[in-house]
Amino acid sequence: MSAGIPHVLDRLRDRYPSVLVDRIDEHETGRRIVAVKNVTVNEEFFQGHYPGAPLLPAVLTIEALAQVATLLVIEHRGGEPVGQVALRGVNRAKFRRQVVPGDRLRLEVTLGDRVGTLLKVQGLASVEGQTVAEAELVLVVQSGGAQVDPTACVHPSARLGDGTVVGPHAVIGRQVVIGRRCTVGAQAVIDGRTVLGDDNRVFPFASIGLEPQDMKYRGEDTALTIGHHNIFREFVTIHRGTAGGGGATTIGDHNLFMAYVHVAHDCRIGSQSIFGNSATLGGHVTVEDCASISAGSGVHQFCRVGRHAFVGGYSVVTKDALPFAKTVGGRPARVYGLNVIGLRRRGFTDDTLGRLRKAYRYLVQSKLNTSDALTQIEGHPEIACDEVAYLVQFIRTATRGVILRRGGRRADETADD
Repeated sequence: MSAGIPHVLDRLRDRYPSVLVDRIDEHETGRRIVAVKNVTVNEEFFQGHYPGAPLLPAVLTIEALAQVATLLVIEHRGGEPVGQVALRGVNRAKFRRQVVPGDRLRLEVTLGDRVGTLLKVQGLASVEGQTVAEAELVLVVQSGGAQVDPTACVHPSARLGDGTVVGPHAVIGRQVVIGRRCTVGAQAVIDGRTVLGDDNRVFPFASIGLEPQDMKYRGEDTALTIGHHNIFREFVTIHRGTAGGGGATTIGDHNLFMAYVHVAHDCRIGSQSIFGNSATLGGHVTVEDCASISAGSGVHQFCRVGRHAFVGGYSVVTKDALPFAKTVGGRPARVYGLNVIGLRRRGFTDDTLGRLRKAYRYLVQSKLNTSDALTQIEGHPEIACDEVAYLVQFIRTATRGVILRRGGRRADETADD
């Protein structure tokens, strides 16, 4: 790997004239790095060290090795924020020859042992294959604080975790708590009593935690709680709860909200779900784990979307969308069999898929009403499993009813697939 001066400046705290690294020639992440320092007579320290016989001060050779070590440590720790890497000590330093203007100083650093915040590295400086200096460097590695763009508006009472980055013109309100290693894009707004966990990404122009669009809302203190590793793309809007709906909107972990998604007040969203562009959830909607709601779809208030459900593009969901199934269409939406592709991607076995198929045949292909179909499913030992039991419980607890209307011949073919 070779990297130029801008690559170095982006990672070092030092700036001209203190930078003593010109180029990175080799880099083995987490193990070793090799850099180059071109020693030129016009550098400031040569004016007094020494007139008529300029020498690179030995202490600057050590400093150059420490700067290269900083680059290695930052790259090695990857997603873990590094606020500061400082030289704590030098052990067994040996200086074997002088470094003079015109030399190309090769700086090789190898990662050593770590104890707590202290890290040892081995440094070797050479010119044309001849060692000029070697030493063991002891570095102290401190966790990084938040980085806030000067144009961002962050309330002094807001709390930002280590490694969080806030972009230009972003706005973060008084009651906001943001975890570690989050990113808040340019002109995004996060307000209200909003808590974000670690490793969330909020893209530019997203609006998180603002007042709900509910005519009954009277300014009461309500909340939005978001877990870890979620992605909120451009222009996503997530509203906090209302007093009448329990006071909180909640979102789990590892969800993807594509551009223009809207999540209304008092929604309950699980983990590992995907929301396509412009998907819209009304108030009090529950979306359980591993669901997919495709672009342009709308879910009516108080509805539920079951685990591993797939809602097709531009669908209108006015009753509960069944778990494990494909629900597609406008008014009314229809069931098009099992979400086989999604379930296989999630690791469902053929045996479990077979049991779910049989359960869905009772629900959408038989002439039985829903109550009788559930009774048959529960009394059928050959299809009993946790997933089928959850499906039955989901239907029995529905307050708005469930979508069971078949999608025509294609639904029958899909069910038999």
